Amino acid sequence: MTTTPSRLPLVSLSLGYFLVMLDVTVVTVAVPDIGASLHAGPAALQWCVDGYSTVFAGLLLLGGGLGDRFGHRRVFLWGLGVFTAASAACGLATTAGALVAGRLAQGAGAAFLVPASLALLRAAHPDRASRARAVAVWGAVASIAFGAGPVVGGLLVAGLDWRAVFWLNLPVGGLTMFLIHRHIPDSRGLSGPKAPRLDPAGQVLGVVGLVALAGALNEAGTAGWSAPPVWAAAGTGVVALVAFTVVEHRLEAGTAATPSARRPLLPPSLFRRKAFSATTAVGFLISFGYYGMLFLSTLYFRQERGYDALETGLALLPSVCMGLIAAPLLSRATARTGPYVPMAAGLFLGAAGFLGWLVAGPGVPYPALLFALAATGLGQTTTALAATAAVIDAAPADGTGVATAVFNVARQVGSAAGVALFGTVTTAAGGFTAGLRVSAVLAAAAFLTGGVLATVLLLGARRRRRRLLSRASADGNLSAIGC
Repeated sequence: MTTTPSRLPLVSLSLGYFLVMLDVTVVTVAVPDIGASLHAGPAALQWCVDGYSTVFAGLLLLGGGLGDRFGHRRVFLWGLGVFTAASAACGLATTAGALVAGRLAQGAGAAFLVPASLALLRAAHPDRASRARAVAVWGAVASIAFGAGPVVGGLLVAGLDWRAVFWLNLPVGGLTMFLIHRHIPDSRGLSGPKAPRLDPAGQVLGVVGLVALAGALNEAGTAGWSAPPVWAAAGTGVVALVAFTVVEHRLEAGTAATPSARRPLLPPSLFRRKAFSATTAVGFLISFGYYGMLFLSTLYFRQERGYDALETGLALLPSVCMGLIAAPLLSRATARTGPYVPMAAGLFLGAAGFLGWLVAGPGVPYPALLFALAATGLGQTTTALAATAAVIDAAPADGTGVATAVFNVARQVGSAAGVALFGTVTTAAGGFTAGLRVSAVLAAAAFLTGGVLATVLLLGARRRRRRLLSRASADGNLSAIGC
């Protein structure tokens, strides 16, 4: 019996996420050429890079909610179609405004695609062990895309033109659509006469709050925390998210009393699941520490050591391509121990790796930084993959899209916060190297905090398992817990 049918769904879902992660980094090396070609100013170039992640973070909740209601396959294809069309628009752009609009549309497509991808992965792999292996492969492909972005971007810009970084998405997007149509079964979601009504107030408030907050964090990284646009966006975001929380609490109470009432986009009861809440916090902490330091390490190689874009991409490969090592390790470990053991191990390894950056300086030999690069990359990737598997396990069956969207929102906000804060630290510390070292300590503290949370989850899971074993042994029914 061939194994192809079981692999192609995973391949198609991984390809979609590959595109999303590739476009996070592939554009960065093309920014100087884009500026010269389109006569774009610094603000337009910043939004060309940051606008993608801002819209991506802001629409994730909406994308997850739509998938839970209308079917994740359908929403995945919507997102992929928008992303691919937006890539073509970017490649055809003749003005900076048109390019920024295309990048914002790419972010919207990615926000629909990612939660649906994880929900479809859960449906295709109901067994926890096989799902852990699938998540490992899915995440390894994303890690390869993220790490290859600067190198691929540098090669395309040098050999062809900056527009090639967008044209690359078209054949991959087309292939992914074909595979999804052929190998992913349709899912109906919750649509139908008995489905709860939509939550338009929650959708609007959630989008406004998250876009404003992500935009404020992105803008703070360059304009500074005291800039009026940063305060205005942050204030708007906080007010909208507070209102969102109030609306969702009321809707959940109303749904409990009247099942046909409007269903909240994000049920507050989801956060009463300790495993979900703690793992979401871990998602924020790893992105805060890792991507904040990745931003500084890129500047370190470019500014302090004088590397060009391609040399910088190659220098960072020991960190950003650790998914190739983390994936097989995680798939074996999670099948035996569950996700919390590798999650805790990855967090403590990453914390040690960040402290390795304390030796950094303009004249330090590159091999002296290899431990810091490899340990932080392996720790972050292992933790991210294990946390993704844990969130999927903790999510309710009919709310996988929203649950995974919340996790990805936490990661996006953590990344933006890390970049903004660490950029400010390097400015205030009286020198780049001093700021880099302070930021490394902050990143290590974030990973250590996450390690404590993961350890608490691990101990709680082991206590629950012992209680189940004791109860099953007393009942003579060990098969109830898989023994």
